[in-house]
Amino acid sequence: MIKFLMIYYAVINLWTFILFAVDKSKAKKGKWRISEAALLGCCFIGGALGGYLSMQIFRHKTKHLQFTIPVPIFLVLHIALFIFLVLRFR
Repeated sequence: MIKFLMIYYAVINLWTFILFAVDKSKAKKGKWRISEAALLGCCFIGGALGGYLSMQIFRHKTKHLQFTIPVPIFLVLHIALFIFLVLRFR
């Protein structure tokens, strides 16, 4: 169970990090963008660390309250959930 959980979090965070980076690249080029709902959805389902790191590294969505408030909240919640599940199933 713990191994699956670690793999899940690694994959979803890498995916979310890449989505934010691609969206930033598309924003610079004036091309079609990834929806905010998709970005926030990925953060909600476990990719908050990847989203947060991407926001900081690429300076993307850092001035939008709809990202600066929920993404850190999702991150804290997922850290707490991860710790709970690791302690519960070890």
